[in-house]
Amino acid sequence: MSEQTFSEWLRQQCEPEWTAVVTHPFATAITEGTVAGDDMRRYLEQDFQFVDSFTALLGAAVAAADTFEARVPYGTFLGQVATTEEKTYFHRALAELGGRTEVPLEPVTAAFRRLMDEVRVSQDYLLIAAVLCVAEWCYLGWASRAAGPPPESFVHREWIELHEGEEFRAWVAFLRGELDRLGEGLGEERRREVLGVFRRAVELELAFFDMAAG
Repeated sequence: MSEQTFSEWLRQQCEPEWTAVVTHPFATAITEGTVAGDDMRRYLEQDFQFVDSFTALLGAAVAAADTFEARVPYGTFLGQVATTEEKTYFHRALAELGGRTEVPLEPVTAAFRRLMDEVRVSQDYLLIAAVLCVAEWCYLGWASRAAGPPPESFVHREWIELHEGEEFRAWVAFLRGELDRLGEGLGEERRREVLGVFRRAVELELAFFDMAAG
């Protein structure tokens, strides 16, 4: 990996899929506020199905992290997801769009939940951090590409704001930093194991946007 950080090496190994996620037409349409109501409803209904598994994965990160300094950011973000920002947004947005919080899972949604649950049960901190990093870093990737005035609809605007801004950038930087710290001195076999999980998460992110786009 020479002078490359571990997180950057992982990301580059997942091209062109990574770029396809952060530049996905559906994600771009969110930043422009042009996603049709029914399409945004379906997308958010499916995305809400991750909240429980994602919350559990954050809890696993708190338990599995190897330092107190790492546990604190996970615990802080866990509180935001479970009690305030994202859950509150979902309920308001789905109410606005006439959506539901309980819907049948699309195949890609079920597959992504299985991946989250697998790494949670493993209690392997490096693999947990890898899945969390993909989920958050790639969303920062598309949200940070927003240009022009923010969309008028809060459904689009607040979804972008949840995945952009100083606090979210710091959160993603923390996740990347943990991968970089943990990745130092890893043997080839272990690096490839982490890459396999990281790549699978990227592929599922891309498939999820493809599903949303119809």
